[in-house]
Parts: sequence; structure tokens; C-alpha cells
Amino acid sequence: MKKDIDLKKEKEEMLKKGGKTVSEFKKFIAKGNAVDLAVGVIIGSAFGKIVSSIVDDILMPIIGVIIGGIDFSNLSIKIGEATITYGNFIQNVIDFLIIAVCIFAITKLLGKLNRKPEKEPEPEPVKEPNTVLLEEIRDLLKEKQNVE
Repeated sequence: MKKDIDLKKEKEEMLKKGGKTVSEFKKFIAKGNAVDLAVGVIIGSAFGKIVSSIVDDILMPIIGVIIGGIDFSNLSIKIGEATITYGNFIQNVIDFLIIAVCIFAITKLLGKLNRKPEKEPEPEPVKEPNTVLLEEIRDLLKEKQNVE
């Protein structure tokens, strides 16, 4: 009998903890940061495919012609049974550099578009000559009182 009561209490506690975890997860997903991150990853993946296509289909053939018709993807070294395809590595480094340059350019552009124009400092109000004279007289009177 006591075991049944203990098992029921444990089951209720587990359901409460599970419900709390589910509600915390719902709050996390509903936050803008998680959604923004997911959108960024998806767009980044698509952007990576575009850049890879530019590198593979346009830039690498041009670079290959410039350096004498070398196809980087076929560059490899065979050491015993192992084949090291360093040409793929070179191509991936070039992919990375192009993606980094593109992202840098986009962030700079977005930074310029989002930058708020700086407010010009307001000029000090011009005092009337009478006000300047009165302030000088006030200062002289204060000095005279401090001397005596």
C-alpha cells in the first residue's frame, strides 16, 4: 500500500517537472532570439550553396585557366594506401574566404543602412550685449565682496 502511494507521488512529481520543462521550452521557442537564429541558419545555408556554386562553377575554372589549367578538385597525393585530396581543401579554403568577404560586405552595408544620423550639436544661444555686461558686473561685485 505504501509503495503504491510512493509510486503515485513520484509519478506526480515527474509529471510536474516534465510540464515545467515543456513550458520552459515553449517560452524559449517563442522568444525572438531562437526564431532569429533559426532563420539565420537557414538563410546562411542557402547563401553557402550560392557561394559554393560561384566558386565551383565560375571562379575555380577561371583560376585554373590562369594558373595553367590545373583543376584543384583533382589535386591529390597518394601515400601508401591513403589518398590525400588537398585540392578539395584548397577549394574549401577559397570557399570560406569568399563567404567571409561576402558576409563582411553585407554586414558593413547593413551597418551603414541602420546607422542613425548623428545630431549636430546645438549652438549655444547668443547672449545679448546687455546680458554680458550685467554678468561681468555681477562677477566684479562677487570678487569685491570676497576681498573685503
